[in-house]
Amino acid sequence: MAGFADFLGPILEMMTWVGFVPGVPLLVWAWVIARRRCQWVTADGEQFAAGGFLGLRWVDLEHEERKVLLDIAATEGGTATGSVVVHYDACHPSRCSLEPPRYDHTVLILGWILTGVGILSTLGGLVLVAL
Repeated sequence: MAGFADFLGPILEMMTWVGFVPGVPLLVWAWVIARRRCQWVTADGEQFAAGGFLGLRWVDLEHEERKVLLDIAATEGGTATGSVVVHYDACHPSRCSLEPPRYDHTVLILGWILTGVGILSTLGGLVLVAL
């Protein structure tokens, strides 16, 4: 058993450092990103054609009318004008979309995985010392 502990001990200690050192800062970074992110709001809007492009028109939370031209030519799909649901950034209303926003949680997931590896390696090292 002593040979096994001599072999596994340094590996667990290294994995503890490999997990905690990048994992905890990644969790802090993900928390900062989540706190700085503005809320996206939905509004009833209207889709219109303007100069060969599609545009969106809606009224935001401050009751101001907003108009934005999309990067889609009117000849491509979605040429129908009419009412649509507009999703827009409350801090920057010019950032809008017809689809709900999808957030990227890569930093949070990677932080949880690395921190979990660090916690499991620490617990494994403690169990190894107790044996």
